[in-house]
Amino acid sequence: MAKAFRVTGTFRSGSQNQPYTIDVVAEDQEGATEYVYSNFGSRHRVPRRFVIISSIAEIDPSESTEPRVISAFRD
Repeated sequence: MAKAFRVTGTFRSGSQNQPYTIDVVAEDQEGATEYVYSNFGSRHRVPRRFVIISSIAEIDPSESTEPRVISAFRD
């Protein structure tokens, strides 16, 4: 069963570290981690070693404004 997770951390953008917070839908924390790595790799061409994940927390889907999360838990 899918759950909603909020992932926070930083990623390398040029010579600076950019903070991020992403809400994702995944089966578990490993799935959420994999989604974050693949997302930054494909969108920003950031290698996995430059994506730092500070925290992963399961959240109530109603707290999120991310369209992907809203769509996944729509009744």
